[in-house]
Amino acid sequence: MKERRVIIAAAVIALLSSCDKQSVQSIYDRQETTISNFVEAQLKADPDATVTYNGGSVRITLHDTMYKGVEGADSLRAGGTVSFYYAGYTLSGTSLSSANMFATNRKEAAESAGWALSDESQFHIETLSLDDDLIEGLRNGLVGVQNQDECIILFSGKYGFGAKKKGTVPPRSALAFHVWVNSFDNE
Repeated sequence: MKERRVIIAAAVIALLSSCDKQSVQSIYDRQETTISNFVEAQLKADPDATVTYNGGSVRITLHDTMYKGVEGADSLRAGGTVSFYYAGYTLSGTSLSSANMFATNRKEAAESAGWALSDESQFHIETLSLDDDLIEGLRNGLVGVQNQDECIILFSGKYGFGAKKKGTVPPRSALAFHVWVNSFDNE
């Protein structure tokens, strides 16, 4: 009798685990649709924007560097270091809303979102190695940027914070980072 209960309990756990995996995958599938709709809306608004896909991330380059189309122009490679400003958003539609901004190091982005700016020391350019502890979606989206690019990097919760709540960001949230690249170094 005890053995039968253990088998039934194991079967229930396996079933619940399977349902949970399907539920999570369904969330990520809906997020991918939202990302596709966002990209489509951006391209309608700015037909000159370019779209790059890399490892689950989508990068929409809004304002290409002066090196666009220049043969031999270098871009950030995995393991390189990049200096940039950013504004991070939870993604819920086809545009970025200041109501969904959860972090920024750009004073203008904070002001436009109506954030109280009592300590302006946080508004400085961020310099990070792509080997640092970056979330996977942001790291993948930064690979290939060039100096002075302005871009939006989007990815599902699968490549973001995953099942963890991070500050005000709910678990499994699709994210968007508006990024202003200052410079990079592949050395």
